[in-house]
Amino acid sequence: MFVRCAPAGRYTLLFSHGNAVDLGQMCSFYIGLGSRINCNVFSYDYSGYGVSTGKPSEKNLYADIDAAWQALRTRYGVSPENIILYGQSIGTVPTVDLASRYECAAVILHSPLMSGLRVAFPDTRKTYCFDAFPSIDKISKVTSPVLVIHGTEDEVIDFSHGLAMYERCPRAVEPLWVEGAGHNDIELYAQYLERLKQFISHELPSS
Repeated sequence: MFVRCAPAGRYTLLFSHGNAVDLGQMCSFYIGLGSRINCNVFSYDYSGYGVSTGKPSEKNLYADIDAAWQALRTRYGVSPENIILYGQSIGTVPTVDLASRYECAAVILHSPLMSGLRVAFPDTRKTYCFDAFPSIDKISKVTSPVLVIHGTEDEVIDFSHGLAMYERCPRAVEPLWVEGAGHNDIELYAQYLERLKQFISHELPSS
């Protein structure tokens, strides 16, 4: 789904949404967000979500974002230096995977998780072969600028995940830690939009 919110905007967000939502539910959010930060938005549903066929799986998540990236590049002719990868919650998993393999304008990680096992068992210190979504091991390969956003009172993915991901980013910018925010209400805080605007309009090269 391609939402042209900003015909004159330079960037397109490749948006990987969170769990338990689909494109239909996210549509008005995309339009509002894109027009406020002057970006077009391209989003997709994961296998088994919304009206998408297939089954949700880790392998399919990576294949899904690859297909979205290719569509954006070929069908819409958007070049990598104009693509910002935006992942929210479970959507940070395919986002980090793609960003570790392709260079793009920037990466935004909204309430990211280190890995599946570390969410379920917070004391996990290393990545086991059976651990799903090992983003913490891929983030160091991301060469684009990365903005990490996390609520300090996140009840689903603990704030420590955002902190650890931020510390591993080679090109992290000033993160946004939203004091008192949980997992699903960061967008309601004024500093969320402010930080995104600042990042996209002032911190990314304008050439």
